[in-house]
Amino acid sequence: MPALRWDAVTIDCSDPDRLADFWAELLRVEVRGRWEQYVGLEPTAPGLPRLVFQQVDDPRPAKTTVHVDLHVTGPELLDAAVARAVGLGAELVRENELQGQTWRTLADPEGNLFCLVSD
Repeated sequence: MPALRWDAVTIDCSDPDRLADFWAELLRVEVRGRWEQYVGLEPTAPGLPRLVFQQVDDPRPAKTTVHVDLHVTGPELLDAAVARAVGLGAELVRENELQGQTWRTLADPEGNLFCLVSD
């Protein structure tokens, strides 16, 4: 049986260039390339999956069923990470705390949810 390797998470969107620019800036990576309706980013480190944005004409569903969690290196940096994401075009959706774990739910410029989680 062939081995599988995790390559990418692909996000459907209406404007892949806009979302790729947002996520590349947020993750501090470069756009890897553009091909037809796809725009892909470099991974954040060798061997890790990358994000790819695919232009689709379908309307966005009311709620996404998958989201990305990004970890912040310490709780004292969480507010700065949220402010940076909002400054790039994200929207703060909710502040969360559960059993000592703190995270923030945000939406990217097209409304796709992601979380910033303090380590």
